[in-house]
Amino acid sequence: MKILALDSSGLVASAAIVENDVTVAEYTINHKKTHSQTLLPMLDEIKQMTELELSTIDAIAIACGPGSFTGLRIGSATAKGLGLALDIPIIPVPTVDSLAYNLYGSQKLICPLMDARRNQVYTGLYTFKGEELVTLVAQCAVDISEIIDKINETGKEVIFLGDGVSVYEEKIKELTQVGFYLAPACCNRQRAACVASLGEKLYRLGTVQSAAEHAPDYLRLSQAERERMERKTL
Repeated sequence: MKILALDSSGLVASAAIVENDVTVAEYTINHKKTHSQTLLPMLDEIKQMTELELSTIDAIAIACGPGSFTGLRIGSATAKGLGLALDIPIIPVPTVDSLAYNLYGSQKLICPLMDARRNQVYTGLYTFKGEELVTLVAQCAVDISEIIDKINETGKEVIFLGDGVSVYEEKIKELTQVGFYLAPACCNRQRAACVASLGEKLYRLGTVQSAAEHAPDYLRLSQAERERMERKTL
């Protein structure tokens, strides 16, 4: 099975081709430019370097949210366009789940943290049982103290990863009452290969959509939607 995977949910833009459990190519960048400037050129570079025939792709795995509203829309539009053109399914992969998949096989608690602004993080709580990712707290948008309280209640060691770690590092050190680790650079940000690997498992469970059906999962209202609702209540 050959999967094209995309992740533009946060500061990182990442694209990968994974075929039969082998990462054929992965292109990840986290440097200033917007996803609208990077994602399609990255895909084109992968296509040329691997001599990829788009017709050989079986499915597109996309980090479907939560995350940056603009980033999610760019990734979704790219996936939908390719899915429609190629007539192949889309595998919606929860962003926080795929970030946790970076730490495959860890017996410790895994706590991804994405900076959601407005004093919140997109987060969740996970561990692995054998080869299976087990969700202890489903992805959510909460105050950093709320997820750390849940970690403290477990009494178990935890690994933090994601762009929210640097934003809330002082809070993590202040509030965490169990042993904790901060994941190193090699595995602390979004990776499209992880989206593909988790996406293949979801595909085999039947978690797929048509390109026409696919839409991002923002998890919370955008600023414009919040402001519109606030005006209606005045």
